[in-house]
Amino acid sequence: MKFCKTEGGNLPKVGVLALQGNFAKHAQKLQLLGIPYQYVKTSQDLAKCDALIIPGGESTTMSKLLELSNLGCAIQEFGTTNPIMGTCAGLILLSRKVDDPRVKPLGLIDISVKRNAYGSQLDSFITPLFCPFTKNRRCRGVFIRAPKIGHVAKNVQTIISQNNEPVMVRNKNIIALTFHPELTTELSVHAYFLGCAS
Repeated sequence: MKFCKTEGGNLPKVGVLALQGNFAKHAQKLQLLGIPYQYVKTSQDLAKCDALIIPGGESTTMSKLLELSNLGCAIQEFGTTNPIMGTCAGLILLSRKVDDPRVKPLGLIDISVKRNAYGSQLDSFITPLFCPFTKNRRCRGVFIRAPKIGHVAKNVQTIISQNNEPVMVRNKNIIALTFHPELTTELSVHAYFLGCAS
């Protein structure tokens, strides 16, 4: 999955869903990588993008806003051919099944998810993770009211685990994480998503 350069040799434009949540931090990571980005609030915004990041936030609110704006349908179609990365609430929205009926998942990656599985905000934590796509094989995981992945379909690959539980998974062009890579000083996860990790 190489997206650091498009077929024409240009840098891709990465959309950052900006309905709610911590979208500005993801934009900062893209800036540091020198990648053009576009805040996405409508399907017209999405149409200008080559890839999409769905940030953390409040998954029930984000789900409702996606439904009201019909942007959810546009993202589902976009995800059939374009790369999408979802972090925390973004993972919940990308999943096929969620334990909360208020969330209408997009079904772009075949996993089931339990919201707020680690507990309240007070139970948030930061931990080192084994990261197979970095030179030193390490990255930091910031878990804030994080979900947990339950069922993982056979076509879904676990990229990173924590205590023998998947925390970063991928199926072809769809990548989903239970943690927040945008809240560290590292660029490794965003670089991996864009196909330029080294």
